[in-house]
Amino acid sequence: MTVIALTQEMGSLAKDVEVKLSDALKLQQMSNEVVEHVAGKMHVPSSLVNRMREGKAGLVERFSMDKQSLALYTAEEVFNHAVKGNVVIRGWGSAVLLRPVKHIVCVRITRSFEKRVEWLMNSVETLNQEFAEAEVRRSDLAHAQRMHEQFGVTWGDPVLYDMVLNTDRLSVDSCVEQIKLLASRPEFQPSDESRATLANLALDARIRAEMKDHAETRNTNIAIESANGVVTLRGMVFNKQELEDTAKIAGAVPGVTQVINELREMKNSRFHALIKSNPA
Repeated sequence: MTVIALTQEMGSLAKDVEVKLSDALKLQQMSNEVVEHVAGKMHVPSSLVNRMREGKAGLVERFSMDKQSLALYTAEEVFNHAVKGNVVIRGWGSAVLLRPVKHIVCVRITRSFEKRVEWLMNSVETLNQEFAEAEVRRSDLAHAQRMHEQFGVTWGDPVLYDMVLNTDRLSVDSCVEQIKLLASRPEFQPSDESRATLANLALDARIRAEMKDHAETRNTNIAIESANGVVTLRGMVFNKQELEDTAKIAGAVPGVTQVINELREMKNSRFHALIKSNPA
């Protein structure tokens, strides 16, 4: 049931750590099929999803991309992989998404800016240091903006992680050994409580993704709370039809055994947009 969430930072050697860690602990890696799944649901090219993740999307692409859908569908993929267990998940905001689950190890792999620039220059076989510096800065800015927009956190804040490893000072093998040791400690062994937390979060993510798939609830913004298959819906909706559609769609999601509908119908439509952006 081991699940390890790693950060993704250009030139940090996190990919190398992921590969060796998965080999050492016989864990799966979250595959590139995730990009295809997300792109398919959003009806956009996989290349666009990759460019958005890497901060390479153009101005028009960034403004036209439905960032909320991207966040919901990627969260669904992260939780689906975590529920299966025995996996290393690098990037995708996984360290923040999965942090509430006590048995999941969340690790930041980092490195100095200078070393990351050197890594990029070697990787693309260029002597243009100015280009490499600009690329690393662009990547860092994209990560920071996405983390702030999606989770309201400061990218790189050490409090977000159980461990921060600096590959300036530690080899990839040493990083792997440290993560293995942490994952073996009693604090990170699965319990009924931690498994339930993960299952509930995964169900929440599936419901939100399913709502985004349906035109009737695509713009519905409510609070969802799952507990062992019992789902409570809270917030304001525009009318009775939206209230019924939301409950119906949530109730049809696999894993939902009961829906407690505490949604309230909007009486004054003038405040509809305001309420929708601030669910109860």
